[in-house]
Amino acid sequence: MAFSELMDRVGSKGPFQFLNLVLLGLPVLNLANHNLLQIFTATTPAHHCRPPPNASEGPWVLPKDRNGKPEMCLRFIHLPNASLPNDTQGATEPCLDGWVYDLSTTSSIVTEELARQQGERRKFHPVSRWEAVRSRDQTVYKWDLVCSSNKVKEVAQSLFMAGTLIGGIVLGDLSDRFGRKPILTCSYLLLAASGSSAAFSPSVSVYMVFRFLCGWSISGIVLSTAILNVECVSIQTRAIMSTLMGYFYTAGQFLLPGLAYAIPQWRWLQLTVSIPFFAFFLLSWWIPESIRWMVVSGKFSKALKILRRVATLNGKKEEGEKLSMEELKFSMQKEISLAKAKYSIADLFRTPNLRRVTFCLSLAWFSTGFAYYSLAMGVEEFGVNLYFLQLIFGGVDIPAKFIAVLSINHLGRHITQSCALLLAGGSILALIFVPSDLPTLRTVLAVFGKGCLSSSFSCLFLYTSELYPTVIRQTGMGISNLWTRVGSMAAPLVKITADFQPFIPNVLFGTITLLGGGAALFLPETLNRPLPETIEDIETWSWQTKKPKQEPEAKKASQRIPLHPCGPGPDPS
Repeated sequence: MAFSELMDRVGSKGPFQFLNLVLLGLPVLNLANHNLLQIFTATTPAHHCRPPPNASEGPWVLPKDRNGKPEMCLRFIHLPNASLPNDTQGATEPCLDGWVYDLSTTSSIVTEELARQQGERRKFHPVSRWEAVRSRDQTVYKWDLVCSSNKVKEVAQSLFMAGTLIGGIVLGDLSDRFGRKPILTCSYLLLAASGSSAAFSPSVSVYMVFRFLCGWSISGIVLSTAILNVECVSIQTRAIMSTLMGYFYTAGQFLLPGLAYAIPQWRWLQLTVSIPFFAFFLLSWWIPESIRWMVVSGKFSKALKILRRVATLNGKKEEGEKLSMEELKFSMQKEISLAKAKYSIADLFRTPNLRRVTFCLSLAWFSTGFAYYSLAMGVEEFGVNLYFLQLIFGGVDIPAKFIAVLSINHLGRHITQSCALLLAGGSILALIFVPSDLPTLRTVLAVFGKGCLSSSFSCLFLYTSELYPTVIRQTGMGISNLWTRVGSMAAPLVKITADFQPFIPNVLFGTITLLGGGAALFLPETLNRPLPETIEDIETWSWQTKKPKQEPEAKKASQRIPLHPCGPGPDPS
């Protein structure tokens, strides 16, 4: 008896599964707030150079750029008793005295300013009985992430992504050693603590450290959530449960613009999206440990106890009481034997077909993460209302995921994956030729590209699971997610190249995405194919891209692997 049949006995479609979905889905709802938070907390308002202290009173004239707009990073050199320069003539200099910002709509890390009092002396008024604090010295700490320092906010986002990358590697190993639930619980607490601490950061360097820890903890949450969500449901409903979990993440993208609009101060916004994870930390004690992990780790009595709890909640208490330790060991003997086999990363490159799969999937994963976050984090660049555009960017995921599922099941994984990346790369390259005075057209191309990349993510998680053999699937999925995190970490840094030529970032993003789509053309079709169990299985596959012969529906359902539940992010497999 397989583990799926064991779950059917105690109930794989009942109140337990619904409660588990809700407990795991509520934190996922808030993950999008952290992944995309810098869209609003690092927005750059309109700004210009602050006049020098000795400038004469009257209107301050700013030099104009090539488009006739006031320069944001230059000012005319001020000479005492000199005539006021006009808009085009006169020597210029950088903003030596700082900047003046338009703070009428929002505040962000870009404009952050802290004042610290030094040498305080207190004066007590005997009549009105109030104390006045007078400072002999006041030190003002300004972040001013504009002009030559505008790269710092991109570095901050890259460090956040670096946290998800390193966290995925470290926490994945710890999850195998200590279990899914302890890692999930600790990750909730770490995200709550580091996210809240970021709201009180005294400097941008401290802020980046806490954002790195936020990324680290998010990897732990996604890793454990993906496993615990689909493990206790039937094979036929895994895809549905995964899709529902994915829509929790999509709903979070709708929540973020509303929060940002209602809370324009970035510190309060940062705190608002972090505090709920203290509650999720407490709620996580109701989430059961992975039954598969406990069996593989030899904790049969605890696994049996959880199975009986599932049976009780699902109204099958008698079936749960019938289960015995010997029956549990017998049903899970295949999983136990596979866990004892030792495979390494080197095995991914040992044979020709597996080597080709690894290289092509790595490029597809890298290009998807690389391009996805270039668009998702570039909302501010399209000249449209920031809050409205983020709603559209979140909303496009709904039809994108639905179309991806239809295409995956009817046209196949091969066509879906390659077309999604090729169309996304084409839309990004098309942005180069659309001028900035056509914001609507630029927005349409960007939204279309992001929808294609969302479809690519949905297909990749399924496709990768079906291409790697069972004995090395976990390692293959880990390497694949490593590459998508490298791509998402590199995307903000590539944006810095716009300082040399504005079109360079889109050339790089579009070209790499097209290469990823081209690499997907060299992968075999897996629709209606049985999952490879060993490395030898995939070496005997016919490397044709046409769909194999249709198999019976029962066998097809037994081979189905769910889509990833949490949208773009590290996978637990």
